[in-house]
Amino acid sequence: MKKLLTLTAMAAILAPSMAMADYTFALVPKAMNNPFFDLARDGCYKAQEELADVTCEYIGPGEHTELEQIQIVQDLITKGVDGIAVAPSNAPAMAKVLKAAADAGIPVMTWDSDLLDKDKSLRTTYVGTNNYDIGVNLAKLIQARHPDGGTVCLQTGGAAAANHNERLKGARDTLSGKDTGTPPGSALAGDGGWTEISGCPLITNDDGNVAVQGMTDILAANPDLTAFLSTGAFTQWFDNAYRKAAEPYKAKMDSGDMTIVVADTLPMQLEQTKDGLGNGLVGQRPYEMGYKAMYILKDIADGKSVDDPIFTGLDVCDNKNIDSCVQ
Repeated sequence: MKKLLTLTAMAAILAPSMAMADYTFALVPKAMNNPFFDLARDGCYKAQEELADVTCEYIGPGEHTELEQIQIVQDLITKGVDGIAVAPSNAPAMAKVLKAAADAGIPVMTWDSDLLDKDKSLRTTYVGTNNYDIGVNLAKLIQARHPDGGTVCLQTGGAAAANHNERLKGARDTLSGKDTGTPPGSALAGDGGWTEISGCPLITNDDGNVAVQGMTDILAANPDLTAFLSTGAFTQWFDNAYRKAAEPYKAKMDSGDMTIVVADTLPMQLEQTKDGLGNGLVGQRPYEMGYKAMYILKDIADGKSVDDPIFTGLDVCDNKNIDSCVQ
Protein backbone atom coordinates (compact mmCIF):
# COMPACT_ATOMS: atom_id res chain seq x y z
CA MET A 1 0.00 0.00 0.00
CA LYS A 2 2.82 2.37 0.93
CA LYS A 3 4.54 1.59 -2.37
CA LEU A 4 1.33 2.30 -4.28
CA LEU A 5 0.91 5.66 -2.56
CA THR A 6 4.50 6.55 -3.31
CA LEU A 7 4.08 5.77 -6.98
CA THR A 8 0.84 7.75 -7.08
CA ALA A 9 2.50 10.73 -5.43
CA MET A 10 5.41 10.56 -7.86
CA ALA A 11 3.01 10.46 -10.79
CA ALA A 12 1.24 13.55 -9.48
CA ILE A 13 4.55 15.39 -9.18
CA LEU A 14 5.79 14.37 -12.60
CA ALA A 15 2.51 14.92 -14.45
CA PRO A 16 2.89 18.69 -14.98
CA SER A 17 6.46 18.38 -16.27
CA MET A 18 5.55 15.47 -18.52
CA ALA A 19 2.58 17.26 -20.02
CA MET A 20 3.46 18.41 -23.52
CA ALA A 21 1.74 20.63 -26.04
CA ASP A 22 -0.16 18.87 -28.79
CA TYR A 23 1.66 20.84 -31.46
CA THR A 24 5.28 21.90 -31.93
CA PHE A 25 5.61 24.55 -34.61
CA ALA A 26 9.00 25.83 -35.77
CA LEU A 27 9.62 29.47 -36.60
CA VAL A 28 12.76 29.62 -38.74
CA PRO A 29 14.35 33.06 -39.34
CA LYS A 30 17.18 33.88 -41.72
CA ALA A 31 19.47 34.57 -38.76
CA MET A 32 19.20 34.66 -34.98
CA ASN A 33 21.62 37.57 -34.53
CA ASN A 34 19.18 39.95 -36.18
CA PRO A 35 17.07 42.42 -34.12
CA PHE A 36 14.31 42.29 -36.72
CA PHE A 37 13.85 38.57 -36.20
CA ASP A 38 14.10 38.99 -32.42
CA LEU A 39 10.75 40.76 -32.60
CA ALA A 40 9.25 37.87 -34.58
CA ARG A 41 10.55 35.50 -31.89
CA ASP A 42 8.83 37.56 -29.20
CA GLY A 43 5.55 37.39 -31.11
CA CYS A 44 5.91 33.64 -31.47
CA TYR A 45 6.42 33.20 -27.73
CA LYS A 46 3.43 35.44 -27.00
CA ALA A 47 1.24 33.19 -29.13
CA GLN A 48 2.65 30.19 -27.26
CA GLU A 49 1.47 31.75 -23.99
CA GLU A 50 -2.03 32.13 -25.40
CA LEU A 51 -2.31 28.73 -27.09
CA ALA A 52 -2.21 26.01 -24.45
CA ASP A 53 -1.61 23.25 -27.00
CA VAL A 54 1.17 24.96 -29.00
CA THR A 55 4.93 25.13 -28.49
CA CYS A 56 6.92 27.68 -30.48
CA GLU A 57 10.34 26.32 -31.46
CA TYR A 58 12.35 29.33 -32.60
CA ILE A 59 15.42 28.07 -34.41
CA GLY A 60 17.63 29.36 -37.19
CA PRO A 61 21.22 30.05 -38.23
CA GLY A 62 23.32 32.00 -35.74
CA GLU A 63 24.29 34.25 -38.64
CA HIS A 64 22.86 34.68 -42.12
CA THR A 65 23.96 31.39 -43.71
CA GLU A 66 21.81 29.89 -46.45
CA LEU A 67 23.21 26.37 -46.16
CA GLU A 68 22.77 26.30 -42.39
CA GLN A 69 19.15 27.39 -42.70
CA ILE A 70 18.51 24.62 -45.22
CA GLN A 71 20.09 22.05 -42.88
CA ILE A 72 17.95 23.26 -39.98
CA VAL A 73 14.76 22.82 -42.00
CA GLN A 74 15.89 19.36 -43.10
CA ASP A 75 16.48 18.45 -39.45
CA LEU A 76 13.04 19.75 -38.46
CA ILE A 77 11.44 17.58 -41.14
CA THR A 78 13.38 14.53 -39.93
CA LYS A 79 12.40 15.35 -36.35
CA GLY A 80 8.75 15.40 -37.38
CA VAL A 81 7.60 18.77 -36.07
CA ASP A 82 3.92 19.56 -36.57
CA GLY A 83 4.47 22.59 -38.76
CA ILE A 84 7.17 24.88 -40.14
CA ALA A 85 7.11 28.63 -40.75
CA VAL A 86 10.26 29.63 -42.61
CA ALA A 87 11.68 32.88 -43.96
CA PRO A 88 13.71 31.51 -46.90
CA SER A 89 17.15 33.03 -47.42
CA ASN A 90 17.50 31.28 -50.77
CA ALA A 91 14.05 30.71 -52.21
CA PRO A 92 14.93 28.17 -54.95
CA ALA A 93 17.15 26.09 -52.65
CA MET A 94 14.57 26.10 -49.85
CA ALA A 95 11.89 24.90 -52.25
CA LYS A 96 13.88 21.72 -52.92
CA VAL A 97 13.98 20.98 -49.18
CA LEU A 98 10.31 21.70 -48.61
CA LYS A 99 9.32 18.95 -51.04
CA ALA A 100 10.35 16.54 -48.28
CA ALA A 101 8.04 18.32 -45.85
CA ALA A 102 5.17 17.89 -48.27
CA ASP A 103 5.97 14.18 -48.61
CA ALA A 104 6.01 13.89 -44.80
CA GLY A 105 2.67 15.66 -44.46
CA ILE A 106 4.16 18.56 -42.46
CA PRO A 107 2.31 21.86 -42.97
CA VAL A 108 4.55 24.65 -44.23
CA MET A 109 4.08 28.39 -44.47
CA THR A 110 6.49 31.20 -45.28
CA TRP A 111 6.92 34.52 -43.52
CA ASP A 112 8.94 37.68 -44.20
CA SER A 113 10.27 36.13 -47.42
CA ASP A 114 8.31 33.90 -49.78
CA LEU A 115 9.11 31.20 -52.32
CA LEU A 116 9.23 31.87 -56.04
CA ASP A 117 5.87 31.77 -57.83
CA LYS A 118 6.59 28.38 -59.37
CA ASP A 119 7.19 26.84 -55.93
CA LYS A 120 4.38 28.42 -53.90
CA SER A 121 2.32 25.24 -54.02
CA LEU A 122 4.82 23.82 -51.50
CA ARG A 123 3.49 26.14 -48.78
CA THR A 124 -0.04 26.90 -47.67
CA THR A 125 0.31 30.63 -47.18
CA TYR A 126 2.66 33.57 -46.66
CA VAL A 127 2.36 35.99 -43.77
CA GLY A 128 4.29 39.24 -43.75
CA THR A 129 4.92 42.28 -45.83
CA ASN A 130 3.97 42.99 -49.39
CA ASN A 131 7.65 43.34 -50.24
CA TYR A 132 7.06 45.05 -53.56
CA ASP A 133 5.28 47.83 -51.66
CA ILE A 134 8.33 48.40 -49.44
CA GLY A 135 10.33 49.31 -52.53
CA VAL A 136 7.49 51.46 -53.85
CA ASN A 137 7.24 53.48 -50.65
CA LEU A 138 11.01 53.87 -50.24
CA ALA A 139 11.15 55.22 -53.79
CA LYS A 140 8.26 57.60 -53.15
CA LEU A 141 10.12 59.04 -50.15
CA ILE A 142 13.04 59.77 -52.46
CA GLN A 143 10.84 61.24 -55.19
CA ALA A 144 9.21 63.60 -52.71
CA ARG A 145 12.62 65.11 -51.96
CA HIS A 146 14.03 64.92 -55.50
CA PRO A 147 11.20 65.33 -58.03
CA ASP A 148 13.66 65.93 -60.88
CA GLY A 149 15.57 62.67 -60.34
CA GLY A 150 19.30 62.17 -60.01
CA THR A 151 21.71 59.39 -59.18
CA VAL A 152 20.89 56.55 -56.81
CA CYS A 153 22.59 53.59 -55.16
CA LEU A 154 20.48 50.62 -54.09
CA GLN A 155 21.60 48.31 -51.31
CA THR A 156 20.03 44.90 -50.76
CA GLY A 157 20.29 41.68 -48.74
CA GLY A 158 20.95 38.28 -50.30
CA ALA A 159 21.07 38.14 -54.08
CA ALA A 160 18.75 35.10 -54.07
CA ALA A 161 16.35 36.41 -51.38
CA ALA A 162 12.95 36.78 -53.03
CA ASN A 163 11.76 39.46 -50.62
CA HIS A 164 14.69 41.80 -51.28
CA ASN A 165 14.44 41.26 -55.02
CA GLU A 166 10.77 42.22 -54.89
CA ARG A 167 11.70 45.40 -52.97
CA LEU A 168 14.32 46.27 -55.57
CA LYS A 169 11.77 45.87 -58.34
CA GLY A 170 9.25 48.01 -56.46
CA ALA A 171 11.83 50.78 -56.12
CA ARG A 172 12.99 50.56 -59.73
CA ASP A 173 9.46 50.47 -61.14
CA THR A 174 8.47 53.51 -59.08
CA LEU A 175 11.53 55.62 -59.80
CA SER A 176 11.42 54.82 -63.52
CA GLY A 177 7.65 55.01 -63.91
CA LYS A 178 7.59 51.74 -65.83
CA ASP A 179 7.77 47.96 -65.44
CA THR A 180 11.47 47.09 -65.17
CA GLY A 181 10.97 43.34 -65.61
CA THR A 182 11.03 40.35 -63.31
CA PRO A 183 12.42 40.84 -59.79
CA PRO A 184 14.81 42.45 -59.03
CA GLY A 185 14.08 44.52 -62.13
CA SER A 186 16.64 46.06 -64.45
CA ALA A 187 19.09 48.78 -63.42
CA LEU A 188 18.03 52.37 -64.11
CA ALA A 189 19.88 54.32 -66.79
CA GLY A 190 18.13 57.67 -66.98
CA ASP A 191 14.68 56.10 -66.58
CA GLY A 192 12.32 58.58 -64.98
CA GLY A 193 15.31 60.85 -64.49
CA TRP A 194 17.17 58.31 -62.34
CA THR A 195 20.48 56.55 -62.96
CA GLU A 196 22.03 53.85 -60.79
CA ILE A 197 25.73 54.49 -60.21
CA SER A 198 28.51 52.01 -60.89
CA GLY A 199 29.10 49.49 -58.11
CA CYS A 200 25.45 49.25 -57.09
CA PRO A 201 23.32 47.49 -56.05
CA LEU A 202 25.38 46.60 -53.00
CA ILE A 203 24.91 43.02 -51.77
CA THR A 204 25.14 42.66 -47.97
CA ASN A 205 23.91 39.12 -47.24
CA ASP A 206 22.12 40.69 -44.26
CA ASP A 207 25.47 41.49 -42.63
CA GLY A 208 25.36 44.79 -40.73
CA ASN A 209 29.11 45.35 -40.89
CA VAL A 210 29.16 44.78 -44.65
CA ALA A 211 26.17 47.09 -45.07
CA VAL A 212 27.69 50.03 -43.18
CA GLN A 213 31.06 49.63 -44.88
CA GLY A 214 29.41 49.46 -48.29
CA MET A 215 27.47 52.65 -47.66
CA THR A 216 30.59 54.40 -46.31
CA ASP A 217 32.63 53.48 -49.36
CA ILE A 218 29.99 54.37 -51.93
CA LEU A 219 29.24 57.78 -50.39
CA ALA A 220 32.93 58.63 -50.19
CA ALA A 221 33.46 57.65 -53.82
CA ASN A 222 30.35 59.50 -55.03
CA PRO A 223 30.10 62.83 -53.19
CA ASP A 224 27.38 64.08 -55.55
CA LEU A 225 25.09 61.05 -55.06
CA THR A 226 21.44 62.08 -54.86
CA ALA A 227 19.95 59.13 -52.99
CA PHE A 228 20.92 55.98 -51.12
CA LEU A 229 18.18 53.35 -50.70
CA SER A 230 18.57 50.22 -48.58
CA THR A 231 16.03 47.40 -48.72
CA GLY A 232 16.86 46.21 -45.19
CA ALA A 233 17.56 47.50 -41.70
CA PHE A 234 21.03 45.93 -41.70
CA THR A 235 22.42 49.30 -42.80
CA GLN A 236 21.39 50.85 -39.47
CA TRP A 237 21.62 47.93 -36.98
CA PHE A 238 24.92 49.03 -35.47
CA ASP A 239 24.00 52.44 -34.17
CA ASN A 240 27.46 53.89 -33.52
CA ALA A 241 28.85 52.65 -36.84
CA TYR A 242 25.91 53.99 -38.82
CA ARG A 243 25.99 57.36 -37.08
CA LYS A 244 29.70 57.70 -37.82
CA ALA A 245 29.06 56.88 -41.49
CA ALA A 246 26.07 59.22 -41.90
CA GLU A 247 27.20 62.22 -39.84
CA PRO A 248 29.45 63.73 -42.57
CA TYR A 249 26.37 63.98 -44.83
CA LYS A 250 23.89 65.41 -42.33
CA ALA A 251 24.13 68.94 -43.71
CA LYS A 252 23.39 67.68 -47.22
CA MET A 253 20.43 65.69 -45.92
CA ASP A 254 19.15 68.73 -44.00
CA SER A 255 19.38 70.91 -47.11
CA GLY A 256 17.64 68.34 -49.32
CA ASP A 257 20.67 67.77 -51.54
CA MET A 258 20.97 64.10 -50.53
CA THR A 259 18.59 61.47 -49.17
CA ILE A 260 19.02 58.21 -47.27
CA VAL A 261 16.02 55.90 -46.91
CA VAL A 262 16.02 52.45 -45.31
CA ALA A 263 13.52 49.63 -44.80
CA ASP A 264 12.18 48.82 -41.30
CA THR A 265 11.47 50.87 -38.20
CA LEU A 266 13.53 49.33 -35.42
CA PRO A 267 14.10 51.53 -32.33
CA MET A 268 17.63 52.60 -33.28
CA GLN A 269 16.42 53.52 -36.76
CA LEU A 270 13.70 55.78 -35.41
CA GLU A 271 16.23 57.59 -33.23
CA GLN A 272 18.67 57.98 -36.12
CA THR A 273 15.96 59.51 -38.28
CA LYS A 274 14.82 61.81 -35.47
CA ASP A 275 18.42 63.03 -35.27
CA GLY A 276 18.49 63.85 -38.99
CA LEU A 277 20.83 61.00 -39.91
CA GLY A 278 18.31 59.55 -42.35
CA ASN A 279 15.28 60.82 -44.21
CA GLY A 280 12.80 57.98 -44.37
CA LEU A 281 11.86 54.52 -43.16
CA VAL A 282 9.32 51.98 -44.36
CA GLY A 283 8.60 49.65 -41.49
CA GLN A 284 7.35 46.11 -41.31
CA ARG A 285 5.65 44.39 -38.38
CA PRO A 286 7.82 41.39 -37.47
CA TYR A 287 6.22 40.83 -34.04
CA GLU A 288 2.89 40.33 -35.78
CA MET A 289 4.47 37.90 -38.27
CA GLY A 290 5.80 35.61 -35.52
CA TYR A 291 2.59 35.89 -33.54
CA LYS A 292 0.27 35.12 -36.43
CA ALA A 293 2.46 32.26 -37.69
CA MET A 294 1.57 30.10 -34.68
CA TYR A 295 -2.16 30.70 -35.05
CA ILE A 296 -2.01 30.08 -38.79
CA LEU A 297 -0.08 26.80 -38.44
CA LYS A 298 -2.58 25.64 -35.82
CA ASP A 299 -5.46 26.39 -38.19
CA ILE A 300 -3.71 24.49 -40.97
CA ALA A 301 -2.96 21.53 -38.68
CA ASP A 302 -6.60 21.51 -37.56
CA GLY A 303 -7.75 21.33 -41.16
CA LYS A 304 -9.06 24.88 -41.39
CA SER A 305 -8.68 27.04 -44.48
CA VAL A 306 -6.47 30.15 -44.38
CA ASP A 307 -6.06 33.13 -46.64
CA ASP A 308 -3.06 33.45 -48.95
CA PRO A 309 -1.26 35.78 -48.72
CA ILE A 310 -1.74 37.45 -45.34
CA PHE A 311 -0.19 40.92 -45.29
CA THR A 312 0.74 42.62 -42.02
CA GLY A 313 0.92 46.21 -43.26
CA LEU A 314 3.56 48.95 -43.44
CA ASP A 315 4.51 52.10 -41.55
CA VAL A 316 5.88 54.92 -43.72
CA CYS A 317 8.00 57.49 -41.90
CA ASP A 318 9.85 60.67 -42.80
CA ASN A 319 11.54 63.41 -40.82
CA LYS A 320 8.23 65.20 -40.24
CA ASN A 321 6.09 62.32 -38.92
CA ILE A 322 8.82 60.25 -37.25
CA ASP A 323 7.25 60.60 -33.78
CA SER A 324 3.88 59.20 -34.83
CA CYS A 325 4.37 57.01 -37.92
CA VAL A 326 4.69 53.58 -36.27
CA GLN A 327 1.39 51.85 -35.61
